[in-house]
Amino acid sequence: MVAGSITEVSSSTVALERLWKAGILDTDKLIPQIVPQFISSIEVLEGDGGAGTVRKYTFTEAAKMPVNFLKERVEVSDGENKIFKYSIIGGGLIGLRLKLCSYELKFELGSDGSSVGKLTARYETLDDTDLSEEEKGMLMEGPLGIMKAVEGFLLANPDAYT
Repeated sequence: MVAGSITEVSSSTVALERLWKAGILDTDKLIPQIVPQFISSIEVLEGDGGAGTVRKYTFTEAAKMPVNFLKERVEVSDGENKIFKYSIIGGGLIGLRLKLCSYELKFELGSDGSSVGKLTARYETLDDTDLSEEEKGMLMEGPLGIMKAVEGFLLANPDAYT
């Protein structure tokens, strides 16, 4: 088993509160609408969006995932500090290459009034080899792509999630 982590930082001109509302609180409704070419549905299997909530993402063929779904469990949804943590509990690379995979997304206000998002993925492989660069890219591509799509939607719809 190899344990590792990957971190990416991104900034946006969209207000912090709007990003949180759209990208975190309204994920299951908004995401399939703005990226239907990759995600056909997001079902809430249990919970109310807070800690303990389980969601199932169903991907289209265009997503080029090793399996067509992913299940996540929300570990922390802290609206005051803008921290969102979740674990992948099924699908994706779980059971294929990974034993564990979790994410932490933290939003902060940038010094110039921008919103800054820091995404960290933590993982453990099933065997004694680390993930390839392609596999690491797969871990980050989905969550980062979703956040960029949310940002694009909010920029194009300035009255949404105000």
